[in-house]
Amino acid sequence: MLEAAIFDLDGLMFDTEPIWVSAWEPAFKEQGLELKPSLVQRFFGMSQSRIDELVAQAYDHDPRAIPAVREHVRIGIDEMLAHGAPKKPGLDELLALLAEKGVPCAVASASPRTLVKMHLRKGDIEAYFSAVIAGDDGLPSKPAPDVFLEAAHRLHAVPVNSLVLEDSPNGILAASAGGFLSVMVPDMVAPTPETRSLATRVCNSLLDVRDLIAQGELG
Repeated sequence: MLEAAIFDLDGLMFDTEPIWVSAWEPAFKEQGLELKPSLVQRFFGMSQSRIDELVAQAYDHDPRAIPAVREHVRIGIDEMLAHGAPKKPGLDELLALLAEKGVPCAVASASPRTLVKMHLRKGDIEAYFSAVIAGDDGLPSKPAPDVFLEAAHRLHAVPVNSLVLEDSPNGILAASAGGFLSVMVPDMVAPTPETRSLATRVCNSLLDVRDLIAQGELG
């Protein structure tokens, strides 16, 4: 029986990843830098501090690199404040089923708390979540399992009976490291052979996850 469900946010609950990805090129262009597209693929699921470290290393600590990252964040947040981000198909149905079954839920996201809370409010789903672990809480970034372990702790659940829902390989690596059940619902990054082997299931949508839980095939 499931004791808890722990949700990533970007790319899993809300279709934010295209917004974040499209903000990288103009941000770096503003600073006179050429974006390295292969670097962006590594950022999914990472905290802002870890992204800062990787960008600084990739650009040999060029003084323009971190300002470019800050500009990227500004562009992305401005876009989401102005237009929001659509919920992923099946999110409402999955949350309703978990509530019906009495399974407590948490968010464990690399995004800052203010942005996480904004999405939950705009999506009218804030009431479903008993805990929020955010990227500015100071915990090690995925693929370390700390954010998921903290979420399970706050929900008084043990990892082996808790389900992590993720769209990124980093998230699945973190869930596996923490001993969680996990489902990957891929967004912009396809599952690798490694993440397929580590995930409990790989699903096409949150509706598929809802169906698996309803049928008793998860937890």
